[in-house]
Amino acid sequence: MKLTLAYCPVACSLVPYILLTEAGAAFDTLPINLGKNEHNSPEYLRINPKAKVPTLIIDGDPLTENVAIQIWIARQFPQAQLLPQDPMAYVKAISMMAWCSSGIHPKLTQQARPERYCALDGSAESVQALGSHSLFELFEIADQMLAGREWFFDHFTCVDAYFYWCFRRGSMFKPDVSVFKNCMAHLQRMQARPSVQKLLAYEAQVQADFAKAP
Repeated sequence: MKLTLAYCPVACSLVPYILLTEAGAAFDTLPINLGKNEHNSPEYLRINPKAKVPTLIIDGDPLTENVAIQIWIARQFPQAQLLPQDPMAYVKAISMMAWCSSGIHPKLTQQARPERYCALDGSAESVQALGSHSLFELFEIADQMLAGREWFFDHFTCVDAYFYWCFRRGSMFKPDVSVFKNCMAHLQRMQARPSVQKLLAYEAQVQADFAKAP
């Protein structure tokens, strides 16, 4: 089986990169420079007409949407135990992955691309402030979930990888996320994992390659 992950540094495509690494899967990457609009190139649109990352290409067949990709990895590599085995815990994990995707992620986009939410001149700061307020409300929920816990479930799962990206990305917009003590501790635990250390090294390499590219 040949796996290729369409990936861009900092973007949520780091989640399947971490999970494939956790699973011990052999995979290639297809770096996509979102800053240079490569996701809208004719070549990439033939792979993913949604013009998004990640895309996981499985024996030439593209799979899109982060939650679907994560579930596929977990099911394809069951020995990695990337989702809980108990049926109720399993669907609750998928619920939390959906929350990261449809609840938290849009608030991050609101910070990064306020023009997508309001095109009026001078509106960007207000849009970002409203998004930041909502983001903090969501991080507070996650902080309560992590109280007294190492991971969101009884062991590391897809949820931890997905929330790691959400919280890390949110911190890049310079809010004081240190108030979320449990989320901060979770971030540190994640960054100590070999899979995340590998991801961070690869991220730096791709960012350097992008900087050199004409």
